[in-house]
Amino acid sequence: MKKSKTGFWFVVFTTSLAFVVSQLDVSIVNVAVPQIGKSFSADISTLQWIVDAYTIAFAVLMLSAGGMSDLLGSKRLFQLGLLIFGLASVGCGLAWNPLALIGFRALQGVGSATMIPSSLSILNNTFASEPKLRARAVAYWTAGGAISIAAGPVLGGLLLNIGSWRLIFLVNIPICLLGLIFSIYLRDSPKSQKRGFDIPGQLIWMLALTAFIAAVIEWHNLGPHSPFIYGGMIFSLLMLCLFIWRERVAAAPILPLDLFKSSNFNVFIGLGTSLNCVYYGLVFVLSLYLQQVLHYSAFKAGMAFLPLTASFLISNIASGILMERYGIRIPILSGLIVFAAGCILLLAAKADAPYWHLLFAFFCLPLGMGVAVPAMTTGTLATVKANRSGIASAVLNTTRQAAGAMGVAVFGTMAGGGAGHIVTAIMQIAIIAAAFMLLYALVVFKILKEPTHHH
Repeated sequence: MKKSKTGFWFVVFTTSLAFVVSQLDVSIVNVAVPQIGKSFSADISTLQWIVDAYTIAFAVLMLSAGGMSDLLGSKRLFQLGLLIFGLASVGCGLAWNPLALIGFRALQGVGSATMIPSSLSILNNTFASEPKLRARAVAYWTAGGAISIAAGPVLGGLLLNIGSWRLIFLVNIPICLLGLIFSIYLRDSPKSQKRGFDIPGQLIWMLALTAFIAAVIEWHNLGPHSPFIYGGMIFSLLMLCLFIWRERVAAAPILPLDLFKSSNFNVFIGLGTSLNCVYYGLVFVLSLYLQQVLHYSAFKAGMAFLPLTASFLISNIASGILMERYGIRIPILSGLIVFAAGCILLLAAKADAPYWHLLFAFFCLPLGMGVAVPAMTTGTLATVKANRSGIASAVLNTTRQAAGAMGVAVFGTMAGGGAGHIVTAIMQIAIIAAAFMLLYALVVFKILKEPTHHH
C-alpha cells in the first residue's frame, strides 16, 4: 500500500468489498428463510421469490452493466452500484410485507449488477500489464466473494441469534460506506470507443429470464398443467430466440455473440453455470434440511455451514498456487472431481443423520468449487482483450447468477412438501449432480486448451 496511492492490496480490498457484500446477500438470506417465512406467514414459493428476486435482477442487468462499465468508466459505475445496494439494504431491513421485501431484494440485485463487472474491470485494468499480478488479484477478489458466500449462513445464524432477520440486511450498510470512501482513491479504467446501448436487447433478456424462473418457482403451487407454467416456459423460449436474433443485428449488442467463437470461453461459461446451479440450489435445500428435518435452530444451522467457509478459504488460496504452477486446466479438473465427490457424500443426509456424517460433504463441495472458480475466472478474462474484460466478466457472472437462481427454483420445487420430500430431493440432486460434474470434467479434459494472455 505504500508504493503508490493505490497499492496492490488497497485495490484488491476495495474492489473485493463489492463482491463480498453482493455474495454475502446471496447466501445470508438462506438461513433466515424459515424466520422470514414465520414473521410474514409466507409459503415456500414466496420464500423462493425472496431469495431469487435478488439473483434474477442481478443476472438480468449484469450484461448491460458489463457494457456500461466499458463505456462510462468503471469507477463511476462501481460507486453508483455501492450506493444503490446500500439504499436497497435499508429498504430490506425495514420491509413491511413480503412484497416490499421482494421489491427491495430486486433493487439490491440492481446494485450488485452495477458494481460487480465494474469492480472486476478496475482490477483487470489496474494490473493489465502484469499478468501474474492480475491472476493473483483476481484470485483474491474471487476468494473474497467465495468466502463471503460461504460465511453468509454462519453470519446469518449469528445475527438471527442476536436479533431479528432484519439485521442480515442492515449489516451491509457499513460495508457499502467503506467501499464508497475507499473508491475515491481508485484509478479509473480506459473507456471503450464503442458508443450506443442496446435497450431492446436488455428488455428481451429480462423477459426471457424472469418468465423462465417464475414458471419454475410456481411449478410446485400450480402444477405443470397450469397455463401460467407451460405458457411461461414457451414465452421464455421465444424470448430467448428473439434475444439471440436481436444481438446478431444490434449495433452495440449487450451480448457480443463473437465471444462464443472461442471454445475455451464456452467451456468456462458452461462450467460456471453448472457449478452455481448445483451449489446455490443445494445451499437453499440444505438450509431447509438442517432446520426443518434435523430441527436445528437458525444459529446452529448457520454454524453447521462453518466448514464451507473454512474450505473456501483454503481452496481459493490453493487455486492461486496451482494456477501459478500448472496453469488453469489442473485446478479446474481437480476442482470438478472433488465437487462430484462432495455431491456423492451428501447421500449421508438422512432424516436422523448426525452432523459428522455431513461434514465430509460440507468440506468437499466448497473445496472443489473454490479450486475451480478462480482458474475459470482468470481463464475467461484471458480469452478477450483488456478493453472487453467488463463484458467478458459480465457474461460469466450473468450466466452464473442465472444458473444460481435456477438452482434455487428447481431444487426448492423438488424439496417442497415437507420433511420427507427434502431428504428425497437431496438424494436425487446428489446423484444427478455428481454424474454431471464427472461428465463435465471429461469435456474440460477433451476441449480446454491452456490460454495465452491477451493484452
